[in-house]
Amino acid sequence: MERRDIVLVVDDAPGTLGLLNDTLEGAGYMVLVAQSAAAAMTIIERITPDIVLMDAVMPGMDGFEACRRMKRNANLISVPVIFMTGLTESEDVVRGFDAGGVDYVIKPVAPDEVLARISAHLANARLTRSAHAALDVAGRFLLAVDREGTLLWATPQAAALLRAASPPDAADAGPSGLRLPGWSSAEARLAPVPLADGRHIEFHHVGQIEQEELLLRVTTSDPAREETVLRDRLGLTAREAEVLLWLGRGKSNRDIAEILVLSPRTVNKHLEGVFSKLGVENRASAAALSVRVLGGG
Repeated sequence: MERRDIVLVVDDAPGTLGLLNDTLEGAGYMVLVAQSAAAAMTIIERITPDIVLMDAVMPGMDGFEACRRMKRNANLISVPVIFMTGLTESEDVVRGFDAGGVDYVIKPVAPDEVLARISAHLANARLTRSAHAALDVAGRFLLAVDREGTLLWATPQAAALLRAASPPDAADAGPSGLRLPGWSSAEARLAPVPLADGRHIEFHHVGQIEQEELLLRVTTSDPAREETVLRDRLGLTAREAEVLLWLGRGKSNRDIAEILVLSPRTVNKHLEGVFSKLGVENRASAAALSVRVLGGG
């Protein structure tokens, strides 16, 4: 039996719920209804809809806040939310998009218009999910952030790494204002994030997809193992080996200081020791030696 797309309709007006339920079921959709934002939150804890029709103005939690809460869940980031609203002021429309919505329809709703918009956004969502799944099946650990460091989307494998990172809410960040930890908007980069097993998650800038969408590749490293190789083979102290490891990865002194929680002056002192022990005169030579040693190990 072919799976039907699931539409969650959230509205405190029984008449609107009834109209949309009949319209959507007649078009072949599976319909879930909620008469409050709180009830909708309960539903999505158990069932992930394919798309949500959300009334913007409801007693208690309004639709904008409900959408923001949804988008904090990494599993719901790609679920389109269409607002239903009688609010036509531009600032209210902007509020809907800022909360994570993809579109809006004016109440009283026109059934044909709702069906057309649902069809279009479901098609876009399917393309997006297929693209992300293809990247993940190909072993691509990728995510996208905006220029403020807000997580826009992540392939499943990248999302799994984020869930394993600290702090735990990193994986739940979404287009609701939450940002990934360690983001530097000035340099468009993320600092490495430690994992409980001693590895680090590293983020590498791949390119710009759109004006406000930056693509990052996610990798893991095991600094402890590589530091040991450098320390033993090159006769360095543990701290010198750490500094050299990150130098070999192209990090600046300031980056190294942030990663190792040192002052830039202390990093410079360790580098002086590294240069002396390795018999090199500059950063490039030290970095090249580090890469050569680790590549042979």
